Amino acid sequence: MKIEDVMRTKRQNLSLNNTLNNDKNYHLTYDQLDSIIESSYDGIYVTDGNANTLKINKSYEEITGLKRDDLLEKNMKELEKEGYISQSATLLALKQGKSVTIQQEFKTGKKVMASSSPIFNEKGKIFLVVTNIRDVTALLDLKEQLEKNKKLAKKYYYEIEEMRAKILNSTDIVAKDHRMLETIQLGNKVAKVDTTVLILGETGVGKEEIAKFIHKNSNRKDKQFLEINCGAIPETLIEAELFGYEKGAFTGAGKSGKMGLFEVADGGTLFLDEVGEIPLEMQVKLLRVLQKNEITRIGGIKPIKVDVRILAATNRDLEKMVKEKSFREDLYYRLNVVPINICPLRERKHDIVPLIKHFLANFNKRYDLNVSFTSDALKCLYEYNWPGNVRELKNIVERLVVMNSEGKICLNDLPDKIMSLNNKNLIKANDDIIPLKEGVESLEYELIMKSYEKYGNVRAAAKVLGINASTFVRKRKKYLQKYSSQK
Repeated sequence: MKIEDVMRTKRQNLSLNNTLNNDKNYHLTYDQLDSIIESSYDGIYVTDGNANTLKINKSYEEITGLKRDDLLEKNMKELEKEGYISQSATLLALKQGKSVTIQQEFKTGKKVMASSSPIFNEKGKIFLVVTNIRDVTALLDLKEQLEKNKKLAKKYYYEIEEMRAKILNSTDIVAKDHRMLETIQLGNKVAKVDTTVLILGETGVGKEEIAKFIHKNSNRKDKQFLEINCGAIPETLIEAELFGYEKGAFTGAGKSGKMGLFEVADGGTLFLDEVGEIPLEMQVKLLRVLQKNEITRIGGIKPIKVDVRILAATNRDLEKMVKEKSFREDLYYRLNVVPINICPLRERKHDIVPLIKHFLANFNKRYDLNVSFTSDALKCLYEYNWPGNVRELKNIVERLVVMNSEGKICLNDLPDKIMSLNNKNLIKANDDIIPLKEGVESLEYELIMKSYEKYGNVRAAAKVLGINASTFVRKRKKYLQKYSSQK
């Protein structure tokens, strides 16, 4: 640095000292001030009142990627013109006579947030401009990525909504939970090709509805969709049902013979429900159909070509059955080209309330009723584990609707098994163990209040709780006084 620059900096240092502290016993030397600037986490850039560069600290170099030797003694106008910096905050501060904050970009590609503050002398003239910078390159990259993610999320949202609208046009499927929507999306994808699909899931999850959905969205939608429950047909009859028979093939056979389901479904879709129940002997014949696309009737000798798409479903563990030699490995791999797993209802909780409302609307229409659920009842049904899945939910909703005489299904109308589980959940919901007496009182209070809310009079409410009217009145009064005083 030149002698005149050093002297100028010392004079500026002295001026800055006078500005910061009027205490005559307090002085900052040039070396002390230099150490403070160098140790700053922020990048610091100091110019004089004419925008000539005086001081640059190490952090400024690290943040911007520029070297101080290339910048010192140069004017900010020159640096801006040469493209070192996109816009000078120093020049703006000098022009406006006040602190400014802008976003800067350097020729190194670095982006920073720069704040320039003018320092005035005793005559009110700017003699220094101090600029602080912070690296926002990562922050801006993160912001850009966030914007991309928002656009992507918006795209996925519209795709899901479009899919949901498509699903809602079907009277058979209700799906709100993202797991079920993903299942439907996979079903919609495989519907366009004739590949074999194996639908897996617990009893009652809706495997049949997924099979119908695939057929309705396939190129075979105008052809037959036939379903056969392989577990409901006796072993002695299943071959005749699937492949048919020729006249006189066995005692009792029809005089003209009979077409099997494979022939009837020609050009369409055959849904083999509970495929894990097919006997081993029949599995060999089913495998031949999948391999050669032909069947032979019982008592016949001429193969018949068929064009049938196979959809299969089971609630059994076929892999385990293969290991146990109760299901053919080659048939398993023929069926399991595209597996679709349907989650149990307890794992797609967001479908519970929409399904309840869907079934409620259907049963109200069927039985010409106008029944509704209270919020407490819906909450309890939402918390229930539903071991029987959608089938169990549908049956319970129908039972509650047809048995209801008040027009509103309340908490106490729910089956005992659901209520008992709900009470267990209420206890589990409390992290702290409370005294037994307090817990019993809390449950008793809930029952008394809800029974009175439902029946509207003391006598009916007391009867359903199995206590006399005077006891009901006494307890209700006690709890009303107790809980109202706590509010």
